[in-house]
Amino acid sequence: MAKKINIKDLPNFDMVNYLKTDEDVANYLNLVLEENDPAELNHALGTIARARGMTEVALASGLTREALYKALRPTSHPRFDTIARVCTALGVKLVAQPVQGTPV
Repeated sequence: MAKKINIKDLPNFDMVNYLKTDEDVANYLNLVLEENDPAELNHALGTIARARGMTEVALASGLTREALYKALRPTSHPRFDTIARVCTALGVKLVAQPVQGTPV
């Protein structure tokens, strides 16, 4: 008989633990961007910021730490300039590419 696994016995998953290199960050962000979900983008940027250090990212972006947390909540709707400042602070850029099969 298979042993039952209790959910409370499973380790907690935190993506922060897997974002060790710039390539890891870029790959993660590209996967999220493919989903085309603004809430997921906010969450992903927040996750990357936690991996890099929220205080350092806040300073580099010119935002307060509290404003950074607020802007990157999945339920928030940050302005594009805020997203651009955070991306610059994280050392990543958003790139546009054509979508295959999209009518003109």
